[in-house]
This record gives sequence, C-alpha cells and structure tokens, in this order.
Amino acid sequence: MTESPDSPVLCTIADGIGRIRLNRPDSANGLDVELLRALNDAVLACHGSPDVRVVMLTGEGKNFCAGGDVKTFASKGEALPDYLREATAWLQIATASLIRLKVPVVTAVHGFAAGGGGLGLLCASDIVVAARSAKVFSGAVRVGMAPDGGATVTLAQLVGLRKALEILLLNPTLTAEDALNAGLITEVVDDADLAARVEDVARQLSDMAPLALSATKRLVWDGVGAPIEARLGEEARVVSTLSGTADSREGLAAVIERRAPKFIGS
Repeated sequence: MTESPDSPVLCTIADGIGRIRLNRPDSANGLDVELLRALNDAVLACHGSPDVRVVMLTGEGKNFCAGGDVKTFASKGEALPDYLREATAWLQIATASLIRLKVPVVTAVHGFAAGGGGLGLLCASDIVVAARSAKVFSGAVRVGMAPDGGATVTLAQLVGLRKALEILLLNPTLTAEDALNAGLITEVVDDADLAARVEDVARQLSDMAPLALSATKRLVWDGVGAPIEARLGEEARVVSTLSGTADSREGLAAVIERRAPKFIGS
C-alpha cells in the first residue's frame, strides 16, 4: 500500500505482519470520513496480501483514538446528519472488516480509546494490549449521540449486558485495570513496554498455523449470539478439514519430535 507520511492512516506489510497506524495525532486520531476511508483501504490491503498473518492496529501520538472528530462534526452545522451518515457507514465497514479479517487483529491502546470509534475499534479487535495509563470511555450520550462502531453489539458480548449498559449510559472513565477486570481488554503492561509487548504478541501469532488461527477466529466470532447447537456442526467440520492440512501434520510431527513447528499456511 502506497501512502504519504501525511496520510490519515499508515499501513506497512513486512515479515508476515500488517501494521495499521491511525495517523492524525494532532486531533487524537479523531475519526472523520477521510480517515475512515483510509482505514478501510488499509484493512483491505492486509486482507488482500497473502503474506499477512496478523494485523497490528496502533495510533500515532498521545492517544489511540478519541472517537469522532468533534471539531469536524461541529463545522458541518445543519449538514451534520448527512456527514454522519457517511462517516458511520465507513466506520461500520471498518469495524466489520476487522472482525471478518481472516487473520488475528492485535491492538495497542495508549492514552484514550474513546467514543464510538475508539471503543468500537477496540471491541472489534481479537487481542488488546493496553498501557497501564490508558483510559477507555464511551461518551456518546454526553454529546447527545448514541454509540456506534458496533459497540452496542460487541461490548455486551465482551463484558456482559449490565456492565455494557453502565459503560454506555453512565460513561465512566475506565482505567486499563478496570477494562482488564471487566474483560474489555486482554492484557495491561507498563507504558514503556507497550510497543515491545504488542510486537511480541504479533510475532507469536505470525509464527503459528495461519489456517488454524483463521478458522478459530471465524468460529468464535460467528458463534457470538448464536445457539450452541447451531455452531457444533460447523466446529466439527472445521476441525476435520484442518486435520487434513500440511500444517496440521507438521504440528503433530513437531510435538512428537519435540521441536518447534514450521507452518507454511497450507
């Protein structure tokens, strides 16, 4: 993916890792139509690359993402509903694309993950590592809006109905430890260790069997809200299919031979 350093989203692909960076640091990576379009392009670039085994999502500057760009919103005046229809459509596409992405998404949170955008992107990730000083809050109803970015659906799946309603209606500012205890994030690390830890998690995943990771991610997300009985047959089908892959045979051989496996994605 080719972009200028001033692009609202930066995307590089190397060593099996697609690195997507929100790049509007002066506005706390506030989401506007331009950024959301660029984010969707970046996700599609990772989806279309056979070399990508994991995606890292990060934000430049002091914050991961402070949600919608309120200054841009305010500047639209009476045209704001039309602008938001476009912006929310792109945000829905971006969050859905992260969930549907065939590879795991590892997200690093520092500063604030706020608003429908910041919270929505966090909820659409597979693994979330947060700096100890990070903060999470919704804030939509504070400005007369409703949460978006899929948070009204995904948040309850992560933290439970009562906690989700508390977060979305009362808008508490959650510390990283609060978010961890609620089940909203995966891990908390010291601020200085965030970049290294996310890189380490991404590299662990990039070394694993890609077909197995993709199938597992799909089974889990597709099972959200679905009756257990409806998912058991699909789970069995996927396990049977994976058992016939070269990676599965390599994994079994590596266990027997007590060595590290070398997965090729087939």
